[in-house]
Amino acid sequence: MGRLCSSRYEREARKLGYASIAGLDEAGRGALFGPVVAAAVILDPLRRIPGLDDSKKLNPERRETLAGRIRERATAWAVGEVDAGRIDAWNIHQASRQAMLLALGGLSVTPDYLLIDAMTIEAAIAQRPLIHGDARSFSIAAASILAKQARDHLMDDWAARYPGYGFERNRGYATPDHLDALRRLGPTPHHRFSFAPVRDAACWAASAIQTALPLVAPGDGNGTE
Repeated sequence: MGRLCSSRYEREARKLGYASIAGLDEAGRGALFGPVVAAAVILDPLRRIPGLDDSKKLNPERRETLAGRIRERATAWAVGEVDAGRIDAWNIHQASRQAMLLALGGLSVTPDYLLIDAMTIEAAIAQRPLIHGDARSFSIAAASILAKQARDHLMDDWAARYPGYGFERNRGYATPDHLDALRRLGPTPHHRFSFAPVRDAACWAASAIQTALPLVAPGDGNGTE
């Protein structure tokens, strides 16, 4: 049976006495390049947004339209990101949690209840993790749409800065064209070196450069220092 995205979990929270419910989700967790981006959204139950669903199920045009409606109709929303360097330093799970905390801290309204996609965060707010929450909860779906849209726009900017990697298409994920570019061009400073395909590509590139260098014995050369 397929999952149905609905306001069920928000309604359940309100029955328990919670009034300001935020959904949180991230985008880019499995990518090889760039930041992980999270969003937090408090929907207004009186301003419905038809069509909310897991961002991965929506085409780019539909995501763009819904993102605009979310920003216009939500009670509050915010986005946070953690860059590749900190992903390598912490690990992707902790980086995702930190991005969610940044998004949560950016809200103009403080929520009293959190619905989070598949994890909990270190916040003194009642919270409920939901497996596949972006396909089950309107609030989490809204967060997934904003996070995905924000990250896609970042990847468009990175595509212009680093041509040849196809970021405008693969969004930094381990697609065949991205892996081929890593083998040919090597990693950029904004790749995630703790991820095996990037680490392996960096080792391969270093080995290729070393092999290409001329072997010069100490003291050899043209006599200059």
